[in-house]
Amino acid sequence: MIAALGTLAFLATLWLLVVIGARVLEESGAKIAAALKGMQPRRPLAVTIPVRVRGRPRLRPAMRAHSTCGAIIPVAGGHLSPNQSSGFAEV
Repeated sequence: MIAALGTLAFLATLWLLVVIGARVLEESGAKIAAALKGMQPRRPLAVTIPVRVRGRPRLRPAMRAHSTCGAIIPVAGGHLSPNQSSGFAEV
């Protein structure tokens, strides 16, 4: 039973690779053939439509990052209060 499932997975993978390879050759096969012949590929005529691009106005100003974590900072002046054992205070 395991061999049958392994064979099925192998065949499904092989089929997927063939489908992807056919799609790649369909899209760029002319370029590959032209490169092998040493010629420039023919490009299809493309219609270009002029488009006017406008930037979006900023709706609000950019925000600055602020540190609001409960960090421990040095006490100003280095003086210790009676409750503190070091020169740092909790914020």
